[in-house]
Amino acid sequence: MLTNPTLDQMQALGLAGMAAAYRQLLEQDNAGDLSREDWLGLMLDREAATRADRSLAYRMRAAKLRFADACIEDIDFASRRGLDRRNILQLAQGDWLKAHENLIITGQTGTGKTWIGCAFGRQAARHDYSVLYMRVPRMFESLAMGRLDGRFPRLLDKLARVQLLVLDDWGTHSLTDQQRLDLLEIFEDRYKRRSTLITAQLPVAKWHDMIGEPTTS
Repeated sequence: MLTNPTLDQMQALGLAGMAAAYRQLLEQDNAGDLSREDWLGLMLDREAATRADRSLAYRMRAAKLRFADACIEDIDFASRRGLDRRNILQLAQGDWLKAHENLIITGQTGTGKTWIGCAFGRQAARHDYSVLYMRVPRMFESLAMGRLDGRFPRLLDKLARVQLLVLDDWGTHSLTDQQRLDLLEIFEDRYKRRSTLITAQLPVAKWHDMIGEPTTS
C-alpha cells in the first residue's frame, strides 16, 4: 500500500481530518479487521469533525467576544442571580435565532450580563451563525470615524449582515441625533432578518428617555 503518497494526496486536497484518521488506523493492530466501509466511515467522520472545529474557530475569531471562553454549560444558576435554568437552556437550543428574534439581558453591574451575552454568542457560533460583539459606545465611535475615512457604508453593511449582533453596555449614555439615526438604520436593516442580543444595566422602562426621540423609540 502506498501509504505516504496517499497521505500526501489527502493533505494536498485539504483533507487533514481524513489524513489524521488514516494515519491512526494504520497504527492500530486491529485495523485489518475493519472493512473498507468502516475505514471510509471513520475517516469521513474525522474530516467532518475537523472541518466543524475549524469553522467554529473562524467564527469565534470573527466574533471578537469579550469573554471568548464563556459558554452556556458554565453559567452559574445560583438563586441570587435570578436566572431561570429552564429558560436559559431553551434559549440555548437556538430557536430564537432561527426566528430572527432578539434577546435582552438586563441587571445590575457585576451580575455577569456581558459574560452571559458572550456565552450566547459562543452558542450561536456553535449553531453555525456568524456573530459579532461590540460595546455600544465603541460602535458609535467606529461609525463616526467611518464617516471621516470612508468606511461608513462597509461598517453599516457588516452590522446589518452578521447573523447575531451582540451589543454590550447599552444605555450608558444618552444618544446624539446622529447616533439615533445610525441606530435606527442598523435596526431597520436587521428587523426580522437577523437577531440582536443587548446587554444593559439600564432597565427597559427607561430606554425611551435614553434614546430621547419618540419616533425612534
